[in-house]
Amino acid sequence: MFVSIAALAIGLGVGLCRASDGCPAWGHHHGGHPGWGDGDDGPSTTATPTASSATSAPTATSTASPSDIPSNGNIWTPSPGVTWQINLVDEVKASTHQVAVYDIDLFENQKEGIANLRGDDRKVICYFSAGSYEDWRDDIGKFQGSDLGRGLDGWEGERWLDIRSDNVRNIMLSRLDQAKEKGCDGVDPDNIDGYDNDTGLDLSKADAIDYIAFLADAAHDRGLSMGLKNGIDIIPQVVKKVEYAVNEQCSQYAECDTYEPFINAKKAVFHIEYPKGEEESNNRKVAANVAKNFCATSSLDGFSTVMKNINLDDWAQTC
Repeated sequence: MFVSIAALAIGLGVGLCRASDGCPAWGHHHGGHPGWGDGDDGPSTTATPTASSATSAPTATSTASPSDIPSNGNIWTPSPGVTWQINLVDEVKASTHQVAVYDIDLFENQKEGIANLRGDDRKVICYFSAGSYEDWRDDIGKFQGSDLGRGLDGWEGERWLDIRSDNVRNIMLSRLDQAKEKGCDGVDPDNIDGYDNDTGLDLSKADAIDYIAFLADAAHDRGLSMGLKNGIDIIPQVVKKVEYAVNEQCSQYAECDTYEPFINAKKAVFHIEYPKGEEESNNRKVAANVAKNFCATSSLDGFSTVMKNINLDDWAQTC
């Protein structure tokens, strides 16, 4: 689900290429939500940022150290409110933000860079798609035709995966091996919510719950923590299996209360909002009167909230 960014409008349906060829890797946004799912161009956003200042790497106002809460054994479990940054575009070799956690692309980052990024007691979460086939990834030759469902509308080169397939699961085990070998502290597996999309595979919530349990157990066996990406419908069933949540746009869609089980369990909710909408990615600061529409709600208490460009590059602004 990754498209080239250089001076391009970030719209759905743009051609894809490999990040190593100069194209970034960045994730689906709120997949399956009514109004931004199959056959839709995404949510309309009327908020427009004011170019009051320009910065390529705004600094978080505070830095918290990720705490190791004994959950699922000795697996790292970040606490609510921990500071973080997500960059799925670049190969991130050094921190440009004063934060305690980074979420980066598994394939486009190497062991040496991750080791450097983990300095100063920083934790690194590695992103990959666990529920979709991406035709630019290095391991695409391992997938079988029977593993693939329909294409993801708006994301050229990407198709839903049958998460019940033994072959798909073995490929994901290899990706977890790669995360361990590269030194990631945790993983951020995307697109687990095929049950809420037109996949052509007849996937159910029960399938997603079983898949999350499978991935979490495998991650824990490798000393990795794991988060739930979106998938708000299955939070009650999986909150005890994972160490954190990664959410997109729960403030925009008034869904943040759904994540209360994570906060109550003293587990971080890494939360992203896109106040600039889907057509604009730049280094301009979001005006205070716009930011408050995404940040000023009591339901975000304890959340680790960042405002991002839709392409999930280095730019970030905290609430």
